[in-house]
Amino acid sequence: MQHVSRTPEAIAADRARYEEHQRKGLEFAPRALPGSSPRPAPPPEPGRVLVNETVPGGWYWTTRLAAGEGLRILAGGLGGSVSLAAWSAADTAERMNLPDTVKVQWTTDLRKGRVILSDMGRVLFSIAEDSSGAHDALTGGAPASEPGTPHARNTRDNMVLAAAKLGLDKRDLHALLTFFAPVRVDAAGRFFWNGALLSGDDWVELRAEQDVMLALSNNRHPLDPDQGIVPAVRVLHLAAVPVAADDLCRTATAEAIRAFQNTARA
Repeated sequence: MQHVSRTPEAIAADRARYEEHQRKGLEFAPRALPGSSPRPAPPPEPGRVLVNETVPGGWYWTTRLAAGEGLRILAGGLGGSVSLAAWSAADTAERMNLPDTVKVQWTTDLRKGRVILSDMGRVLFSIAEDSSGAHDALTGGAPASEPGTPHARNTRDNMVLAAAKLGLDKRDLHALLTFFAPVRVDAAGRFFWNGALLSGDDWVELRAEQDVMLALSNNRHPLDPDQGIVPAVRVLHLAAVPVAADDLCRTATAEAIRAFQNTARA
C-alpha cells in the first residue's frame, strides 16, 4: 500500500476545522429539558387518532409512520417493557443507531426533549412526551428462547418475525431501545433495575422526523425481577400536527440542530 504523506497545510486546516467545531459546541448552552409528562396521558386532540391498537404481552406490532406523525405508547400496568426497532422507509439500510444516539447527545438518559438518531446521523424520532424517563438504551430486550421452550415469545423472536413482516431479515435488526425499562448503572458499573421510577400508567410519545418503518415488542425485560404476566399495552398512531420552529427537540443542543440539518438535506 502506498503511503500518502499529508502536507503541513492540510494538517493545519484539519486542526482548524476541529477547533472551530469544538468552539461552537462549547459555546452553545443546551436548553434545559422539561419535567416529565403528566400521568395519566391526556386524550389526543379530536380526530388525531389514526389507529388505536392493543399489543398483548409477548406479542409484536409493526407500522409505518410518515414524517410528522406520532406514536403514543401507553403502559397497561407494571411489567410491560416495549422494545423499539426502526428503519428509514426510503432506504432500510438506514436504521436506528443507539450508540450514535447516546454518543451525540452525551447521555443515555433518553427522555422528553431528546431525539433518536439513525446510523446516517439523521433524526428518526423526537421524544415529544414521556412520563417516566425510565428507558433502556444499553442492554436490549429478552433474548431468544431457551432450549426446550419453543413456545415462549420473547423480544428476539418477536423482532425476527416483525422484520420479516416488513420485508426485512434478521440481519437488518439492530440494538433496541426499550421503553418502561428503568435500567441503571451502579458505581461498580453493574446494571440494575430501579423499579421505583415506573408507574402503571406511564406513557411515551414519539414524533417521526422522516418516513419510518418500525416494530414494537411487548415483553418483560430480562433485568425485571418480576417475570410474571406481561400486561397489554395500547399504541396510538397519531396524525401530524404543526411543529414550532423553536421546538425543544429540534433546538435543545447543538448536536440536535446539526442532526436536523442532516435530515433536511437528505
